[in-house]
Amino acid sequence: MTIATEPIGSLPRTPELLAALQEHAAGRIDDAALADRQQEAVKDTIARLEDLGSPVVTDGEQAKTSFVTYPLEGLTNLDPAGVVIPFADGHIRQLPRLTAGPFRYGRNADAYLTTAQAHATVPVKQAVIAPSALSLVYPAEGIDGYSRDRFLADLLDEAETDIRRCLRAGAHQVQIDFTEGRLALKLDPSGGLLDSFVRLNNELLGRFSEAERSRIGVHTCPGGDRDSTHSADVDYALLLPRLFALRAGAFYLELAAEPDPRRVLDLVAKHADEESRIYVGVTDPIDPRIESAQQVRDRVLLAAQYIDPERLGTCDDCGFAPFADDGSTSRETAFAKIAARIEGTALAAAELGR
Repeated sequence: MTIATEPIGSLPRTPELLAALQEHAAGRIDDAALADRQQEAVKDTIARLEDLGSPVVTDGEQAKTSFVTYPLEGLTNLDPAGVVIPFADGHIRQLPRLTAGPFRYGRNADAYLTTAQAHATVPVKQAVIAPSALSLVYPAEGIDGYSRDRFLADLLDEAETDIRRCLRAGAHQVQIDFTEGRLALKLDPSGGLLDSFVRLNNELLGRFSEAERSRIGVHTCPGGDRDSTHSADVDYALLLPRLFALRAGAFYLELAAEPDPRRVLDLVAKHADEESRIYVGVTDPIDPRIESAQQVRDRVLLAAQYIDPERLGTCDDCGFAPFADDGSTSRETAFAKIAARIEGTALAAAELGR
């Protein structure tokens, strides 16, 4: 038998691209020169993933400033002083704040997808940001002449368009990044914020047919930036039942970093429906130790005790560099972990197939 295995999305940028980003920020190179470096980085990323035998590839998000803000690139109705996301090690990331309506995407994800497809010989998946994350750019005090309800309607239209463009372009899978799910419980322990996020994301998913949703997955993790997380201290048990209320065809779950994976897998077995494919994280991107193929194999075999192997898949816990300036994990370490995931998954599949 075979077990599906996929990357989540982001990979550390190439050294040449990191240098180009600094030069661009300082005004020493123009947009065209930066785009050339991004194109080279995408080509290198896909070639290396294919050399490892990855059956599905991504562009490594080499051309994204971050996994969450790509739709905001080029917009002029934003103020940088928006919602602050604190991480356990003390550093923060800050979202911009919308200052006027209407809300429109400045860039759609299919631009990254088609660029990657030009270099790939295997299927390409595409990550998109959940509307629940982008809903945080609307200010709490509101915007004169542009209500929150109007904003959410525009946001859903834009998010739907983003996914449909990727599906039409031939994405193997469209992965909705929902890393704010666990964070919502930290910001609002009552669960009200998370419930509102789930309702919003389900409004989006409800716009797609069952066949289309079979190609749409949801990824969750407690954040992963500069070797730190924003919500790993929140009990996974509070998120998972609500997560599986989402009408997605697949779920990509952080698991390798969990202290009690059996407890998490038991929750998955209890709350996931029998139709969705479940991808479990078998490598931890923020742990500098490189997993062995045997360690990955054992993690897969454990998961197979709780999830039907026919609908089991593997992934990395989260992206390796969701923000472009994150250099905490080297590119070599990331590819070594991916190699272990691919080999270990194949070892487990062979054992389960006996």
